[in-house]
Amino acid sequence: MSAFVCKSDARGRHNFELLKKLVLPDGSFLRARLPGRPTRDFLFTDPARDGVSLLKIWNMNKYAGVLGVYNCQGAAWNRAARKNIFHQTNTDSISGNVKGCDVHLISEALLDPEWPSDCVVYSHRTGELITLPYDASMPVSLKVLENEIFTLTPIKHLAPGFSFAPSACESSGLVHARMENSSNELVGICMEIKGCGNFGAYSSAKPRKCTVGSSKVEFDYDSSPGLLKFDLGRMPEKGQKDHVVKLSYELNVAE
Repeated sequence: MSAFVCKSDARGRHNFELLKKLVLPDGSFLRARLPGRPTRDFLFTDPARDGVSLLKIWNMNKYAGVLGVYNCQGAAWNRAARKNIFHQTNTDSISGNVKGCDVHLISEALLDPEWPSDCVVYSHRTGELITLPYDASMPVSLKVLENEIFTLTPIKHLAPGFSFAPSACESSGLVHARMENSSNELVGICMEIKGCGNFGAYSSAKPRKCTVGSSKVEFDYDSSPGLLKFDLGRMPEKGQKDHVVKLSYELNVAE
């Protein structure tokens, strides 16, 4: 889910390929909860002229945070000329870091006072998924005018040895069913998801089955980062607001 929508192209010079990434096929778009805000560690820096700072802007979705990181060095507002001007800047990359606590309200996405302070970070540029403790930092390096968008989702432990972190969804629920005379436990996750396209989530175990509505769908699962992906190739059926997605698991539970 995108955190920021900013269109400033000159009339008749719009980048439609870029705009298509921000808008759903029916003309609607997914909005974040808040205005974008700078992170605390960059409140007293000048990310346009000091030659060493990146700009970090955070926002919140319902179950996740979003963090935009930008290298804006070289462009700044000139008060005398009353316009943006460009100045010579270092062409080397600028390095910074990303933390779970950069998204200041991320704990509100979990609604759990016993949150163990871990989150997953998804890079939209590289497609990598990384598990990150709340106060740990992850390095990021960008050249001038480069940017990166990260989705940060708090991890919730749903059953012994099983944890999950949804991405951009409207609601999620959990169902347990312990099998008689067995150490196995059936766990079902139900989510309501808007829009269409590729959907990703963190899952510590591989699902047995994934359904969208009444249809079983194929999914990809990489156990190393715990990245679960499947395709929502179309918008919800007419008359439906969201896709109803169900994941089924069979977990080994120690007695």
